[in-house]
Amino acid sequence: MDEVCKHISEITELKTPVEYVCEECSKVGGRWVHLRTCQTCGTTLCCDTSPAKHMTQHFNQTGHPVVISAEPGENWLWCYEDEAFVRYT
Repeated sequence: MDEVCKHISEITELKTPVEYVCEECSKVGGRWVHLRTCQTCGTTLCCDTSPAKHMTQHFNQTGHPVVISAEPGENWLWCYEDEAFVRYT
């Protein structure tokens, strides 16, 4: 069963990607596998399957804990700090 941590439970409105690109990979001609959108600032970056792992770097630099999958048809949130995963509808 999915557990809701305090960081995820504090989210009242989901931030969705403005563009379907990793903001950092696009600056350097990099490539990504999947995208995640930060629920604190709205930045969209690549996942840990991608070579640069920009979203994890973003969490480590900013402390912004919660992301959603920016992939079409995927409806879930992940909290880096609590390692909590939650599906939503």
